[in-house]
Amino acid sequence: MSEAKVTSKGQITVPKDVRMKLNLKPGDRVRFVIEADGRVRLWPAKRDVSELRGILPKPKRSASVEDMEAAIRRHAVQRFLGHDRN
Repeated sequence: MSEAKVTSKGQITVPKDVRMKLNLKPGDRVRFVIEADGRVRLWPAKRDVSELRGILPKPKRSASVEDMEAAIRRHAVQRFLGHDRN
């Protein structure tokens, strides 16, 4: 288990084994998430695009171009008639 000392400015040096595991390089950014139980998670703020695959749920149904154009027309008509108060 690695540990680090907090400086008077609130800074820490990420231990070498952690930097290597997270593939952190000088200038990289990290993110901290505080869990409900008080634990803190740290991970690199950078992501390779391939890592994003699967983070969003698959749409329940796909919309055709025609469906999208019809929805745009409906919205435009509602705005024109003053029914859209957003």
